Amino acid sequence: MPNTRPTLTVIVGSTRPGRVGLPVARWVVDRARAHGAFDVELADLAEHALPLLDEPHHPRLQRYQHEHTKRWSAVVAASDAFVFVTPEYNHGIAAPLKNALDYLAVEWARKPAGIVSYGGVSAGLRAVGQLKQVLAALQVVPVGGGVPIPMIRERIEDGAVVGNEPMTKAVDAMLDELRTWHGALAPLRGAA
Repeated sequence: MPNTRPTLTVIVGSTRPGRVGLPVARWVVDRARAHGAFDVELADLAEHALPLLDEPHHPRLQRYQHEHTKRWSAVVAASDAFVFVTPEYNHGIAAPLKNALDYLAVEWARKPAGIVSYGGVSAGLRAVGQLKQVLAALQVVPVGGGVPIPMIRERIEDGAVVGNEPMTKAVDAMLDELRTWHGALAPLRGAA
């Protein structure tokens, strides 16, 4: 019997050398796989290496000229839900994440997204506000109950995130919401 679980893609929003976004994303991937509602993929923007938006046509037309865009389009199109793992840079989202969002339009629409933010005292919450505005413009539905992680460096041991009970409960609740919203939105995409 074919697997009918939806695909959740966890997107690492930072490409900065020495970033903690990748360990945070790996922790989210592990939690999502343990949750069991989704097939889980990791999309690291550092590996996708998208140049500053270089497509000559508006993304809503899907007339992509470059292979990097076609590969990115395939990843996003194959996804049923997303978790964005984002730092806060200067009170906003990281430029590579904004760029990756701007590359596409149709592929994002009518899909739910959770947000895991991290940083210092503010836990990246100003970036979350900005990211939600961009997602709304792309017709992505941000689910409530994100996962803000303050003082992230204190949660890293041997290159991996060590989640505490509140973090674990928050990510599990977010995954439950993603499952619910996926079920509600899938018919709108013709993906039921």
